[in-house]
Amino acid sequence: MNSIILQSIQDSIAVKQAILTDDLLLSHTEQAAQHFITTFQAGGKVLFCGNGGSAADAQHLAAELSGRFFADRPPLFAEALHVNTSFLTAVANDYGYEAVFARMVEAAGRKGDVLVAISTSGNSPNILKTIDMAKKMNMVVVGMTGATGGKMKDSCDILLNVPSTVTPRIQEAHILLGHIICEIVEKELFGAS
Repeated sequence: MNSIILQSIQDSIAVKQAILTDDLLLSHTEQAAQHFITTFQAGGKVLFCGNGGSAADAQHLAAELSGRFFADRPPLFAEALHVNTSFLTAVANDYGYEAVFARMVEAAGRKGDVLVAISTSGNSPNILKTIDMAKKMNMVVVGMTGATGGKMKDSCDILLNVPSTVTPRIQEAHILLGHIICEIVEKELFGAS
């Protein structure tokens, strides 16, 4: 068992080391943070979507913005699209699961808002459909994926493609990058450190 623990930690560190040397990914992370800042300054919102562990990550990051990260400051309008289970199950039943997030983006998204679409493979059909809807709504789309970016790589305005093909390592890095974005947003909007 000890070897599993050590290997998992070493693999996680290796992914983060790879991120440190990926100038494009670091630049994209900064660009994503700037889009959040611009959207919040204009009174807009950031919407998150993902499935499974990525849904948990979406909810986690939305809470960091709508609640607080480091600072005691006003809340920001951020929400994960799966938190209304009655809506989710009704839409899945009536329109199919591929429509669940796209339908909420159609209802709540506005021009200039940001969609953060999270899929470790970059190929989740419901996430791809949501990206299409966000683009129709003139929203900025930030994609969080694994190394290849999958089908999402060509449809996102900003792609945060973690240099790994291992789902747990990708998800760990998504939270790291999301936390960095939250910290930048708080610092820029509220002077928090």
